[in-house]
Amino acid sequence: MLLLDVPFLPDPHYVDFLAELQPSLHSVHFSLFLENIPDGRHRSSIAPAFADLPPALARLPKPKKYGLLNSRFHHPRLYTDKSALRKIIHALDTLLAADALHGITIVDFYLLQALSDLNPEVAAQLEAVPGVNCMLDSFAKVQGCLEAIADTGFKPPTKLNLDRSLNRNLAQLAAISEQCRRHYPEIKLTLLANEGCLDRCPFKLTHDAQIAFANTGYIANETHATNRELGCIRILSDSPATLFKSPFIRPEDLHQYEGVVEVIKLCGRTLGTAFLQRVVRGYADRRYEGNLLDLMDTMEWLAKRLHVANEKLPADFWARLSSCDKNCRACSYCRELLDKSATPLPFQLEDLRQ
Repeated sequence: MLLLDVPFLPDPHYVDFLAELQPSLHSVHFSLFLENIPDGRHRSSIAPAFADLPPALARLPKPKKYGLLNSRFHHPRLYTDKSALRKIIHALDTLLAADALHGITIVDFYLLQALSDLNPEVAAQLEAVPGVNCMLDSFAKVQGCLEAIADTGFKPPTKLNLDRSLNRNLAQLAAISEQCRRHYPEIKLTLLANEGCLDRCPFKLTHDAQIAFANTGYIANETHATNRELGCIRILSDSPATLFKSPFIRPEDLHQYEGVVEVIKLCGRTLGTAFLQRVVRGYADRRYEGNLLDLMDTMEWLAKRLHVANEKLPADFWARLSSCDKNCRACSYCRELLDKSATPLPFQLEDLRQ
């Protein structure tokens, strides 16, 4: 049975919601909400406090709990800044003492080694889980990450985030799954379902780096404007049928991955609890009637312009797109699919009242 790895926010109503769904949850992941500890998303001016995490997480005894240290990179001075590193260690140790942490999600392996060197006692209590942005799309990459973790004092991961490109490359996914089961049978494999980025996005590494750079405080957060003018938002605005090439997994298609992976990861923690409840419920129920784009993290802006009726997508949707050769010039399937399932939405001013 596939279980879910879902974003966690210490909102009382959202925690109540997750508590009821615990049989469907494998794990939760969360920001540490500390200014000196960036993760892989933009900092928010309105964020929960770190102190809210332990009591809220305590209300979810069943799922495993993973703190996010998944920024693409950090200022090189951080690796030798003992004071800054101790603040990270203190946060991790506080969560450990509250029995509210099983591991960390990591992308920057320099930081992983620095934390291990500074406090091997804390490291020895925590799994180090390579983040999805490690882009593990081959068994060789899986081996490389696991060997790097073994060289630190951290525990090996019990789950592994595979790259989103494998969602629609079933032959390669099955091959990696078989090799992992043979060599690492204790590790559960995870796929990210609802990101909504472009297929093998050519902007991804630069975008992640710009987020990380902004989180260091040296530049402003301007990635949305850049993507609107030069990147993925421009592409999807000009050719909305491209959205179907994104390697998302619909709730209705989760059964296609049974026996190949064990965990489905959901994202969208910066979009609020209403978004998260809609997404988690849809994937837990394995069905969703409404705008498909309302489930997608990075297509939230497009959901305000376009309604793609998920219930109108054909029964062979998954089979057609998972066997696609990506030769769009010779195929009109996605454009025809958009015509049949999508309706433009009228422009509305966003309500910014608190």
